[in-house]
Amino acid sequence: MAKTKVKTRGLTDLNVTNAKIAAGTIDVTAKITGVVPSANLGSGTASSSTYLAGDSTYKTITAEDISWQSVTTGATLTAVAGNGYPIDTTSNTCTITLPASASVGDQMIFTDYDRTWGTNQIILDSNGLNYQGKDDSYSVKYDTDGQSVHIVYMDATNGWIPIEDDAVADAPGLGNSEGIFGYGYYPSTDTAITNLVSNTGVISADVTGVGTARQNPSGCEYGGDKGIFGFGTTGSYTAVTNLVSNAGVVATDVTGVGTARAYLGACCYGGDKSKGIFGFGSTGSNVGMTNLVSSSGVVATDVTAVGTARRGLTACEYGKDKGIFGFGKTGVSVGMTNLVSNAGVVATDVTAVGTAKTYPAACGYSEDKGIFSFGSPAATNLVSNVGVVASDVTQVGTARSDLAACEYGYDKGIFGFGNTGSYVGMTNLVSSSGVLATDVTAVGTARAAIAACSFN
Repeated sequence: MAKTKVKTRGLTDLNVTNAKIAAGTIDVTAKITGVVPSANLGSGTASSSTYLAGDSTYKTITAEDISWQSVTTGATLTAVAGNGYPIDTTSNTCTITLPASASVGDQMIFTDYDRTWGTNQIILDSNGLNYQGKDDSYSVKYDTDGQSVHIVYMDATNGWIPIEDDAVADAPGLGNSEGIFGYGYYPSTDTAITNLVSNTGVISADVTGVGTARQNPSGCEYGGDKGIFGFGTTGSYTAVTNLVSNAGVVATDVTGVGTARAYLGACCYGGDKSKGIFGFGSTGSNVGMTNLVSSSGVVATDVTAVGTARRGLTACEYGKDKGIFGFGKTGVSVGMTNLVSNAGVVATDVTAVGTAKTYPAACGYSEDKGIFSFGSPAATNLVSNVGVVASDVTQVGTARSDLAACEYGYDKGIFGFGNTGSYVGMTNLVSSSGVLATDVTAVGTARAAIAACSFN
């Protein structure tokens, strides 16, 4: 039979159905031309931010169909469309090569696995395609802690477009839920006993000491949920350290690194409280060197002193990722402070605010602020979330020095033990708004020259 064309005026609407068309009689690739209206393809709204799903509906591009891969720790990654990648840049930057070809709607997600992009960034190589309308000669970098980047390929003109590149909050919080007091001195005896602090601020009875008994060490957090005690004196200065697990278990001695000394301060710094720093102190003479603590609890060699060398000072964190050393003794009591950046760099002296004092203690509260308190003479000074020290607040609790402090309950703090002329063991809780409470009856061996840190 000769092929003939059927004129459209010979057809009535909806009269040609699938059942009336023989299989293979329509050459789709050669015989159908033109553009099919998007409304005829599916329900919903067609746009550059939607795609046509298998159920013939237009859906917004989301991460729901992303296939998440294992954590990437290397310096390079070749990305594949449709995948999500947790990127851990704790040890190095990561250069990510995007696909050399892409289809409209292709998507990928990159997320900061350990909140370290602020230290070691990721770099996207668009591999010949455009990124936000720019060709691949442009540098594409993301360098914010906690950031996630969700990109979608739109077309040849704009190429890959980030539809999300926000940093997430530090939920459930930067604080630690529990704490530990450890080491110290009571009449004629150095000790290594410890006392745990619950997530409600309750002190436990003595736990048998582990490691070298000593006085005047210091302690801080590291790794987000662990702690470290370090340095001190046994009659001789030492640099020995003892790690604290996220269950509050103190480990045996680790051989000292850095200048042996005592009467120093320590605090954490870095995103998620991942690193720590010991600083200042005395070797018999006042010193100002610092030693950084890695996210795995490894103490580094000395960093040259910045700021006034002194002993009998203390330190705490502020601003979620920074720290501050404050007060101490140079021969006389002093009140200057030194800020610590989120990279562990100590700044020059900031002029003293509040009463100059020696052997106070300090801790964080409210997740981003700090408090200095007690010491000789006893005084309390709050630290704002930008590291500004406030003038004296009326002192609450038994005046004493040579005590220690740490966080508990994620956003609260506790001061404990010390010396009033006699060794004592009372504690004072700090609320999430920085209010110091009256004395709580002592639990555990009364002692001074003690250290503390939080964990978990």
